Amino acid sequence: MLELNRYDVIIIGGSYAGLAAGMALGRALRKVLIIDSGLPCNRQTPYSHNFLTNDGKKPAEIAAIALQQVLQYRTVDFLHDEVTGVSRTENLFDIHTKSGETFKSRKLVFATGIKDIMPDIPGLAESWGIGVLHCPYCHGYEVRGLKTGVIANGEGGFEQVALIANWTDDLTLFTNGKSNLTPQQVSKLKQHKIDIVEDEIVRLEHKGGVIDNILFKDGKRVPLRIIYSRLPFRQHTDLPQLLGCELSPEGYLKVDSAQKTSVPGVFACGDNCTRMRTVANAVSMGTTTGLMVNRELIEEEF
Repeated sequence: MLELNRYDVIIIGGSYAGLAAGMALGRALRKVLIIDSGLPCNRQTPYSHNFLTNDGKKPAEIAAIALQQVLQYRTVDFLHDEVTGVSRTENLFDIHTKSGETFKSRKLVFATGIKDIMPDIPGLAESWGIGVLHCPYCHGYEVRGLKTGVIANGEGGFEQVALIANWTDDLTLFTNGKSNLTPQQVSKLKQHKIDIVEDEIVRLEHKGGVIDNILFKDGKRVPLRIIYSRLPFRQHTDLPQLLGCELSPEGYLKVDSAQKTSVPGVFACGDNCTRMRTVANAVSMGTTTGLMVNRELIEEEF
């Protein structure tokens, strides 16, 4: 029998990926602790889509149902706290939290997500997930056909506009300064009747995150309903890196097909290790991670 505060697996991050990993491990009769600080990246998003059986539900509602179901497995514990330190002693990981708690585990899962880096455009952060979107697959159907803008530039801007054009014919690319598009890209956008605005953005005018206008430095206002933007990001926590986990050139945690990081005994799942930023994908990756962690434990024990 395991001693108090010692677990088979500790999962840092209790949103969709972390809870899915916890469920798989709970069903495998593993003693699991999920630690979550309660700050999911989609906390401003009013509704979640493109997830079978849960299409159109509020993200918090999906997470609440998931937590309730996971905690039906008696070997799974959940702690609302923030992990502040992780270290390794022999074959165990030592986990320290903001409240002063200390736990030990044989395996560690990071389901910590990423943190979007907001540009210095007043109104954008307040509208993130509401009137400013990152994923047309998650939200594009609900805003199809509306007057839409993309805030981006260069190759990335061209690629994003081409993607968003599938959902609306009323589309404008806002480069927020001098365009870095090639002549060929400009010609292609003009063929598709997509305007390019190079004026500098001062702020987004909105009501509760719902966009009304983009205000420019010269005083011009452009009415708009929806904006897409791919923001830069960083890992939500630097704990994996401090433990030695490698990052990809894009800034994601490197994992193999079994969701293993570069550090033995450490796994990762969810937005912190993939560009596929959807609820459905997070759940899928979390479930896979739970299975792979249990498999590794079995290989060590049997």
